[in-house]
Amino acid sequence: MARLTQRQIQNYQQDGFIIVREMFSSEETASLYQIAVSDQEISKHSYDLNDSTGKKTKLALWFTPGDDTYGLLTRTEKIVNAVNQLLEGESEVCHFHSKLMQKEPHVGGAWEWHQDYGYWYKNGFLYPDQMISVMLALTEATIENGCLQVIPGSHKLGRVEHAFSGEQNGADMRFVNESLKTSELVYVTLKPGDVLFFHSNLLHRSNSNDSDYARWSLISAYNRSANIPFNEKSTSCITPLKVVADTAPWHDAPTGKSASADFLIKDQDVTLKNF
Repeated sequence: MARLTQRQIQNYQQDGFIIVREMFSSEETASLYQIAVSDQEISKHSYDLNDSTGKKTKLALWFTPGDDTYGLLTRTEKIVNAVNQLLEGESEVCHFHSKLMQKEPHVGGAWEWHQDYGYWYKNGFLYPDQMISVMLALTEATIENGCLQVIPGSHKLGRVEHAFSGEQNGADMRFVNESLKTSELVYVTLKPGDVLFFHSNLLHRSNSNDSDYARWSLISAYNRSANIPFNEKSTSCITPLKVVADTAPWHDAPTGKSASADFLIKDQDVTLKNF
């Protein structure tokens, strides 16, 4: 199977992100989207996360990748091999968590400037270079419906201090504003099936969805097994993945999440502040 090129790896190291276009076909992505919109367990375990203006983004988050279509997709060879090429370290690739982001038309909220490691640092992970986020666009991501915005190279700043804005953990805007003086702001527009790989310290945000079209995406976080956190209850993040063939998610009838999946519950003692 195809692997990332040396140029793609160099671009990731330089910019903190790369986009792989058409990593999944339009048919595969449409199938996953149809599963997601009709998935009763996803609906039952989705919660609203408010931005600073009170607008809401809906998401469902789980830890262990199962044998459902989402879980198989996050364990495919092409995803895991790409992650393995991009992460520092030599230990095995593990799945920290996945979340289905549901930014609905006109009501979907913004995300403040932040680094994913701004959250994960509080879970006790020591090495941000051994963590990565992978976002698969299930619908088109445009400027109008609130696509991701990134600051290339901002992952080299290291961890920036974060404080709460609404129910979100936002980066210190002094660092953001200084970064924007020397780096361009990039709008990450995606077609369904495109995949964005981005470093855990990359500064990113998104606007609210003011369009007539939903923006849905599946975002999975990965970690090296040697990067053992001291403040994290789930062991998924240090459990080596059982990799499956790229055809595995589509081999049998598509399936959604099971009732036994280990979803994050918004009001449980492990709060969203850690994610």
